[in-house]
Amino acid sequence: MSDNKKELQAIPFKAETRQLLNILIHSLYSEREVFLRELISNASDALTRLHFETLTNRNILDPDVEMGIWITPNETERTLTIRDTGIGMTLEEMVENLGTIAQSGARVFLQAAESNPGNLSDIIGQFGVGFYSAFMVAEWIRVESRSFRPEAQGAIWFSTGDDTFTVEPADIHTRGTTVTIKLKEDALEFTRSYRLREIIKKHSDYIPYPIYLGEDKEQVNQQTALWRTPPREVAKEQAFEFYRQLTLDFNEPLTYLHLNIDAPVQLYALLFIPSTPEKPLFSPRKEDGLKLYARKVLIQEYCRDILPNYFRFVQGVVDSEDIPLNVSRETIQASKAMPQLKKVVTRKLLDHLNAMGKDQADNYAKFWKAFGAYIKEGVATDHETHSDLVPLLRFVTLNHPDSLISLDQYIEEAHPDQKKIYYLLGDDPRAVFHSPHLDLYRKNKVDVLLLSDPLDPFVMLSLTQYKDYSLVNAALEKPQTSSQEPEPEPEESLPLDEVNRLIRLFKERLGEKVSEVRSTDRLTTSPVRLVNKDGSLQQEVQKVYQLMRKEYTLPEKILEINPSHELIKQLSSLPEEDERVPLAIDQLFENALLIEGLHPDPAGMVDRINRLLKTALK
Repeated sequence: MSDNKKELQAIPFKAETRQLLNILIHSLYSEREVFLRELISNASDALTRLHFETLTNRNILDPDVEMGIWITPNETERTLTIRDTGIGMTLEEMVENLGTIAQSGARVFLQAAESNPGNLSDIIGQFGVGFYSAFMVAEWIRVESRSFRPEAQGAIWFSTGDDTFTVEPADIHTRGTTVTIKLKEDALEFTRSYRLREIIKKHSDYIPYPIYLGEDKEQVNQQTALWRTPPREVAKEQAFEFYRQLTLDFNEPLTYLHLNIDAPVQLYALLFIPSTPEKPLFSPRKEDGLKLYARKVLIQEYCRDILPNYFRFVQGVVDSEDIPLNVSRETIQASKAMPQLKKVVTRKLLDHLNAMGKDQADNYAKFWKAFGAYIKEGVATDHETHSDLVPLLRFVTLNHPDSLISLDQYIEEAHPDQKKIYYLLGDDPRAVFHSPHLDLYRKNKVDVLLLSDPLDPFVMLSLTQYKDYSLVNAALEKPQTSSQEPEPEPEESLPLDEVNRLIRLFKERLGEKVSEVRSTDRLTTSPVRLVNKDGSLQQEVQKVYQLMRKEYTLPEKILEINPSHELIKQLSSLPEEDERVPLAIDQLFENALLIEGLHPDPAGMVDRINRLLKTALK
């Protein structure tokens, strides 16, 4: 004992190292429980290093001892012990690994912290001092270790986190490391088995070595990370059971994606698309984001940096050994690894959804109903993946009012000479379907995308071209038809002088409500329609302004009348002094406003409609 006393070394911390330790303890970690994650992770690393050593060297201490981690709380003594049977340390290795913090970089770190105090996570870089997070809860820490080398002597490291630490030789017979923490009085929660079990399950459930808790040595970690199992060995039922445990959602997910990739970035992932965007009532997943692991250790509970924001409904885990971490493991360093990871995972998910759209039309229709708005958001906002998202879009169309089609299907069914994709915007699905702008398209059997979702105007502002086809507003165009098809016979129209008389009556009655009244050959089954005056703000921008509650002046409208329509002909046959003439003109105009979603007071039409009914029933 006296010999050990002589060899006891009290080593002072350097001034800058002491400052750095204060920052780590008081500023970096957002939750004190992470100290246990860090110590378990260190123990796991020690076991992994020993595993690699045994591949080429059988001359190690205690070769048959189980490789594991033991955690023992003692509420009476107010201590917590974490023991592993890993590679262990000599006295010299303890001084090197535990005695100093970032030997060459502590001063540089402090200078950077002073100049940029609000961004510590990005500065810390490769300091690798997770062990010191234990001082958040410790009055003192003792580390006892013996190296795997049979001839090595054991050693003890001790510190209260103040100005010095000590190291001394020790008579230790078993391989590995034991960390004993004397807990502060306000940290007694970490002597409670239920609390330790909760932390281990949350952060270290998939550590590849057994973690035993308490005197009865109950194994508390699951150990098998399903996402790291080769996909061909994972049955769908296993994947769905994992999803239920992750989300507490007992509805089956619509689909899932299992990835095992080595290049250009190494990653494992198990991603799920739920059946609905609504989270289950008791779901533990309270925020958007994937679980991010590094070597099976949970790094972020809700990581939003792996997928674009429009994929925030995706649930699951991603695990990579290529992610550089900052000292706390709570945020990820700025590096090229994360953008690469995001690019690969996003690409694979897009490919998976595209394949689903082609091979599982019914299931994809369910996906579109639940998450179509998110895909539209991506098309409107994410220029980087815009071209990859467009094939995922689905539409109700004039020729497919009861189903969904893609732009590719639209092109396949288009007329041979057609080089445009037509769409029509509106506020209500039924109003869009019955819009007078579609008369000629119906007559010529030309399909039109029917867009009534609030997000559609945003999408169409960014979607002007698909493959060799331009997308155009059907209200502003005449449909292209095959040159081989005969022109349809025109409907019998009113004489020109009678058309001009009607135009005069409409203009006199409507006054400044319209900028112009004119006849058109664009209508077949509708009596009138409203169109924008040339130079007006395009309809897509108008809709966006309305949705964003931006102030803008409603563009002046032109009323077009169909001189071949039976209603217009009947109106023409009435004497100008007939009381039905102004009533009919007002009603036709307001019908057009209503179908365009522009009527300020639909209920105000009731009185006029009753008067028209009264007149008609005489």
